[in-house]
Amino acid sequence: MLNFFRRVVKSRFGVLFTLAALAIIAISFGVADINGLNQGGATRGGSVIEVARDTVSENDLRQRTRLALDAVRQQQEGLDMAGFLAAGGFESVVARVENGLVLEQFAERSGMVASKALVDGQIASIPAFQGFDGKFSQTNFERALAQRQITPVQLRSDIARETYAQWLLAPTIGAAQVGNQMAQPYANLLLERRAGQIGLIPARVDAAANPTDQQLSAFYGDNRQRYLVPERRVVRYAVVTPEAYAGRVQVSDAELQAAYKAAGDKYGPSATRTLEQVIVADQALAAKIAGQVKGGTSVADAARAAGLEATTIRDVKQSGFATQSAADVAQAAFAAPQGGVVGPVRSPLGFHIIKVASISQSAGRPFAAVREELTAEVRKKKEAEALVAVQEKLDNGIGDGATFEELIADQKLQAQTTPALTAQALNPDAPQQQPDPRVATVMQAGFAAQDGDAPTIVPLGQDGGFAIVALGRIVPSAARPLQSIRATVVEDWRRQQAKLAARRVADAVVANVGRGTALQQALGAAGATGAPPVQTVDVSRAELAARRIQLPPPVALMFNMKRGTAKVLEAPNNGGWFVVTVTGITPGDASKNPGAVQSTRAGLGSVVGREYAEQFSNAAKKLIGTKRNAAALAKLKADLAGQGAAAE
Repeated sequence: MLNFFRRVVKSRFGVLFTLAALAIIAISFGVADINGLNQGGATRGGSVIEVARDTVSENDLRQRTRLALDAVRQQQEGLDMAGFLAAGGFESVVARVENGLVLEQFAERSGMVASKALVDGQIASIPAFQGFDGKFSQTNFERALAQRQITPVQLRSDIARETYAQWLLAPTIGAAQVGNQMAQPYANLLLERRAGQIGLIPARVDAAANPTDQQLSAFYGDNRQRYLVPERRVVRYAVVTPEAYAGRVQVSDAELQAAYKAAGDKYGPSATRTLEQVIVADQALAAKIAGQVKGGTSVADAARAAGLEATTIRDVKQSGFATQSAADVAQAAFAAPQGGVVGPVRSPLGFHIIKVASISQSAGRPFAAVREELTAEVRKKKEAEALVAVQEKLDNGIGDGATFEELIADQKLQAQTTPALTAQALNPDAPQQQPDPRVATVMQAGFAAQDGDAPTIVPLGQDGGFAIVALGRIVPSAARPLQSIRATVVEDWRRQQAKLAARRVADAVVANVGRGTALQQALGAAGATGAPPVQTVDVSRAELAARRIQLPPPVALMFNMKRGTAKVLEAPNNGGWFVVTVTGITPGDASKNPGAVQSTRAGLGSVVGREYAEQFSNAAKKLIGTKRNAAALAKLKADLAGQGAAAE
């Protein structure tokens, strides 16, 4: 089980792509994750995964990986493909696709059926397929699928597949019970105490060292990945804002008069009342309280005597009070004079006894006094309507297959083109330039698109403005030419030489420790002059956990070594090498520490469900039978990283 925990910890996307995340992906990510739902039985490109009767093609898996990146970008803005792959994203996608097919076939063999009605219900709940009224829109459904080149059959197939996975895994993922017998060995590990020493051999850079052209070329070739410029995109867009229509919108007197009239009592004469009220469930008690109030007792005192509490509603209009009670109650309360008592009057809440505490009258505001205010309101409304009209026309044009050029020409918009920018809207050729927030939003849409996709509309800010965005071209990730970064590569070569020299010293120290020499003396014997003093560590895992800090790698290494041994560990930032030794191990005994066992049970309980789910899926794989084309998968990953040409 610990191996599973380690795998999850090592991957930044372990939580996102673990089997616990096999909820209905099409629903979780909406249309953004449905344009790869055509894998089952696909024949496009070479087969990279086989699961019994189903195959997954190279093209399909490529598309899936890009979709997964888009999904993760929703939580980690600016993440590019290189970073996604480096964090294990590709392997997670392969596992997710393979597991989905396995679990689908296992479910069908077991007699499970995801009915058409169930799948259609899931589709209807996807926001991207709903209209302005929140209901399923066949037009939006067909338009979204057409834009992503998906058929309804492909969409339904994938939703059914993910539904099967959810049915099969939900019970095991929810498991959280771990027994004492299982938890105690791990609790023993927490209480284990280790003593050791840590020495650092620094990497000292020789600024005078210079490589030959051959050495530099070889170093550059071996480290090409280090000098990659991330994928960039050129995006075309046009911005539509309320300001663009400010000069075009005219407000007539007739419109102002209509708005004044439509405002109702907002500007007209109005009356408000302050009411004291008590609501009683029993009619007889209500009549008694009403009699007391009419006899001069305050509403609050009469209610308190009956074990109830009165309320005061201040400066309320009749319409407002009607929504709080009922129309009949409000009508009676507003028909009574000041000081009058009303009730009992029945409503769905009970029997109301109301006293009119005060009445306020407002003469209202004449049209001339609010003309300027009305003009601003009507103008703003017409500007918003103009924006909505433009957006609807653009939406219709996109649905009809119009190109970006046709759309902006039809609406007389000003097209703009970005430079080749990263997903963060940064220009690697001008790193000092700060990204424009508006362009950053445009670039997010640009990186969500693929070649051949229809233009999209994205909102900008809170004023109703938006942009129509189309992908111009994709600049694949590639290494900068050596000559353009020669000075940087030379400096990196020097650091590598310093690092290699320090490693030779560290290996000599390890050899000396292996012959029984103490670490401090081994450092001196290996010529590690100028090294910092040796650090002594004596600590248990439980003490480290209580500090709630990230465990330093040398200390973590100590807990994975045998007593009397030494190992080398790279220091961060090319700082050199740590040499770690273990001088003593005191085993932990949790049998006398019930608290440690209980806390370990709780910790294991939070992840044991995912372990069960993984084991369940592994068993299903053995039953169904799967096969991966390792060479094709490696080539696809290299292509996605922009290394295809270099690999060839």
